[in-house]
Amino acid sequence: MIPATARTHPAFAYLRARRRRPASWSDRYTSVFVLLVAAAVLGHPVAEALAGLARQADPARLGPGLALVAAAYAGFLALARALGPVVLPAADASWLVTSPLPRRAVLGRTALLLLVAAVLAGAALGLTALWLFGAPGQLGVRLAAALVLGAAAGAGGMATAVLGQQSPAADTRLQLLIGGALSVAVLAAVLGAGPARRMLAAVAEAPASLGAAVAGVASVVAAFLVRRAWAALDRIPAHRILASSTRTARVTSAATTLDPGMLTWVAEDAHWRGRALRSRPWPRLVSRLGPASAPAWQEWLRVGRRPGRLAALLGAAALPAVCANATGGGLGPAAGLLLCGALTAAAMCTAGVRRDGGDPALARMLAVDGRAVMAARAVLPALLAAAWSALALGVLQAVGELPPGAWWALGPAAAPALAAGALRMARRRPVDHSMPVIDTPGGAVPTGPLLWAFTGVDLALAGSLPALAALASRPASVAPYLAAQAGTGAAVLTAYVLRSARGSRP
Repeated sequence: MIPATARTHPAFAYLRARRRRPASWSDRYTSVFVLLVAAAVLGHPVAEALAGLARQADPARLGPGLALVAAAYAGFLALARALGPVVLPAADASWLVTSPLPRRAVLGRTALLLLVAAVLAGAALGLTALWLFGAPGQLGVRLAAALVLGAAAGAGGMATAVLGQQSPAADTRLQLLIGGALSVAVLAAVLGAGPARRMLAAVAEAPASLGAAVAGVASVVAAFLVRRAWAALDRIPAHRILASSTRTARVTSAATTLDPGMLTWVAEDAHWRGRALRSRPWPRLVSRLGPASAPAWQEWLRVGRRPGRLAALLGAAALPAVCANATGGGLGPAAGLLLCGALTAAAMCTAGVRRDGGDPALARMLAVDGRAVMAARAVLPALLAAAWSALALGVLQAVGELPPGAWWALGPAAAPALAAGALRMARRRPVDHSMPVIDTPGGAVPTGPLLWAFTGVDLALAGSLPALAALASRPASVAPYLAAQAGTGAAVLTAYVLRSARGSRP
């Protein structure tokens, strides 16, 4: 590789000379006009939002709010790690990264875009944190400290992700940082309403000068990490940049063609590619249950080989309670999170159904009864959905959002319907872009992506209506709703399994 100081390499000078054209007067006029329009549209709402920051914090919402901010920061780091974060367009990655050009010069533009995105995302998180803690005095100092602290956290986190792409040791530190952010989220959610409430209230009432000092220290640390990440650009292995670029190109293609189902395949391929799996003998129970249990057993193996995902799913069971506390006791958003979380838990183990849906010939070669296979494959999604929803309902009741009673049992009762919805989601066809577009007062709505998004969710929603009605009304006795939910869930799953024997999709 040519050293980074060789900036006068003829090939690089050729590419740089043709990568950009000089900005014309029309380009400058368009940029200034866009900035003026944005200032005119956003100026008044931003001024009102900033004026609303000058208030005292609500101690009851500090813990859940801080938990959501920490979880969002952990998601930001996880997304940066999953996408690369240093990537290039497919053509540039194939030709430039493997060429003898200075790698830092090739990746410099991408690094600058990453820095801008990280600073903007971090500033947004800083503003959200300031909205939670309030600014009873010295609004200007507190606002500047929150923006600097958030931008430093975003830039430092992105720099850590770049270092993690360069070496496995740094990647381990990045995973520890993600785990630390998730731990803060869990602790804030659990202790924010009790022992830690006074500590969070003390942080909200801290002097503005202390916040400015913390922001200054954080900016110095972030500058140090950014400097190290910039120096590490030359040492990032080419195969990692190529893999990240290929993965990002697939994600971009899925987004531009409105085919979100491809994203799950991208994530699965990225995880299992290059892994050496140890062969294990099948349990005797699986062999005794007949040939239909064999296709379903692979889902059990797949879930067992990813304990980290199960741990993350277990931690996410506290999110409905956190959301209920953050919204002041309203169960509407919490019920939505409960349904989404339980459906996600069920959909985690439907890769085999998706594969058979995409390649029906392979399923026919197994020569087993389709109805029995579908019933066997519904067991694990139902168990995961039952365990997650029971735990989430138990946490909701523990924090005082639900009256006394066996509310946790609504989860296992609704689990069959959730499993049916997850199986229906796994068997849905790609988005049909030839379907008509409906004109509404709010704009044109394409029916193809809309129907794709609701396929499976509709079945889970219809099968969980008794549980949702109980959460909405919060009756003194949950027993009638529990009986209705048990019957509805079993009927929905039974009907879906019987219908799947016809071979129709979804």
